[in-house]
Amino acid sequence: MKRASIYINNIFCGVLTEDHEGYRFSYDAGYMQRKDAVPLSPTMPLQNEEYHKEFMFPVFDGLIPEGWMLDIVDKNWKINPRDRMSLLLACCKDCIGNISVKEYE
Repeated sequence: MKRASIYINNIFCGVLTEDHEGYRFSYDAGYMQRKDAVPLSPTMPLQNEEYHKEFMFPVFDGLIPEGWMLDIVDKNWKINPRDRMSLLLACCKDCIGNISVKEYE
C-alpha cells in the first residue's frame, strides 16, 4: 500500500492511498474544521466520507508530468509511467498551483 499526504496552500488537507482495490482519498478532520478550507477540485467537494476510485483521481493525475518530462522521469528515475502513485510521490512535491504531494508520515 502506498500513501501520500496532500497539501493545499501548504496546509495538510488529507491522505491519498493506493491499494489493490484502487485509490482512496479522505479529507483530514482538522482541515475540514478550518474556516479557510477549500476543496481539492469541484469534483471532490469537502466531505467527511472517503472518496474511492479504481483509477487515479483526475485532480492528482493532472499533476503528473507528461511528454518529454515524463520520459526524463522514466529514464532517470526508472519509474514506470503507469505507476501513477509513484510518479505523484516523486514529481509532485512542489507543483505549479496550490496542491502538493508528500510522503505520508
